[in-house]
Amino acid sequence: MRKVISILILSVILVSCGGTSEVVKQSRKTLKGYWNLDNINYNNATGIYDVTLFGDVSSECMVGSTWRFIPNNNFGNYEITSTTCNPGKRYFVWSIPDQENAISYDILLKPTDEKMNSTMNDAGFRLNINYLSDNELTFTQTVQVDGKPFKIVMNFSKISE
Repeated sequence: MRKVISILILSVILVSCGGTSEVVKQSRKTLKGYWNLDNINYNNATGIYDVTLFGDVSSECMVGSTWRFIPNNNFGNYEITSTTCNPGKRYFVWSIPDQENAISYDILLKPTDEKMNSTMNDAGFRLNINYLSDNELTFTQTVQVDGKPFKIVMNFSKISE
């Protein structure tokens, strides 16, 4: 817990001092490794939703997937393991863009094949990094439903470096 508080305080100081690239650099190091997607929720929205994530599979199929982030080449992948959900690895290129005076940071994911060639004509997905520590990660993706913002919240836990 002390480490999380220290990282948050350091992040606030660095952002206020204009050191956004240092925060991004530290975030890239912290993301390195394997993560399990533990659960997905819809920011306390009521109702039943049929959500397809990243133009790939349903949110139910995505839960339990294993994700890997490799910071030295910004390559990554996630693996769907459920046999009823089109199992296998999916690849992406990721980046955390510098954002001046940002309170939170985004991560960009662009789907690729195994050789890092775009599979969506260089289009991708923007997610907000809501929380990042050595052991936990939360992404939020905001989409439009009936003309209103709708938040998809993805909670991860670190498996290993």
